[in-house]
Amino acid sequence: MSQQTEREGIIYALSAYTLWGIAPIYFKTIAAVPAIEILTHRVIWSCALLMVLVLLGRQWHKVQAVLRQPKVLLTLAFTSFTVGGNWLLFIWAINNGHMLDASLGYYINPLFNVLLGMLFLSEKLRRLQWWAVALAFIGVAIQLIAFGSLPWIALVLASSFALYGLVRKKLALDALTGLLLETLIMLPAAAFYLWGIADSPTSHMTENGWQLNLLLIAAGAVTTAPLLCFTAAATRLKLSTLGFFQYIGPSMMFILAVTLYGEALAMDKLITFACIWSALVIFTLDGLRNGKTKPVPAKE
Repeated sequence: MSQQTEREGIIYALSAYTLWGIAPIYFKTIAAVPAIEILTHRVIWSCALLMVLVLLGRQWHKVQAVLRQPKVLLTLAFTSFTVGGNWLLFIWAINNGHMLDASLGYYINPLFNVLLGMLFLSEKLRRLQWWAVALAFIGVAIQLIAFGSLPWIALVLASSFALYGLVRKKLALDALTGLLLETLIMLPAAAFYLWGIADSPTSHMTENGWQLNLLLIAAGAVTTAPLLCFTAAATRLKLSTLGFFQYIGPSMMFILAVTLYGEALAMDKLITFACIWSALVIFTLDGLRNGKTKPVPAKE
């Protein structure tokens, strides 16, 4: 790998994870729109943009190949449901004062990837990885037992996205083709809800201001831009290098939540974060010692 290629990969990786990290600012900007409506716009405009990119890149033959495989389409229906639920919960969490929980979820995600790899891919955990998983479990257990609260938003975000990454890894589809098909699967339900059921002050685009409509249409770019940067980075960097960038997103979310949006870092969350951060330090040290880290799935 040439230094030029590696430099390009680092720039793409920084761009991808920075865009994911500042995405909450976008969702906060359109907080007046119900979360499920934002989700429908994300699906509709992402699908439109991805279709253009696939056609311009002359990649439609890849889509056609998948359309002839019913089992793959059935699996994509499952991943569509999983990632759609993840998107919806993330949007709702951001716009309802739970950005810290969302941040915690994406800190926990790499540890869930390790567990799923052990359960479904017959991967064995090394000693330090067991310590990392145990620390994360302790952090959640302390919050549950001592404070009577469960970080369910973080756990659902982490587990759903880890499951999504596992299934997509087994499909071995490129990110552009896979995401287009997933949004196509979600498109009928999204369009029916937005234009047939939704009846909020923002659900009728003809009655919205042009600024709000532009922001809603921008949901397509907010979804696809970091994904394309991630894909470009993944083709230029070793996984061991790419893995170290995955904490940029949740770190930026954490900083935004505490500083810009004034979310309180209560003692229960602080203890859980401390345990998760310690677990990630151990996890990263183990990756350095063994010269590799777990593959990082695209967030899509």
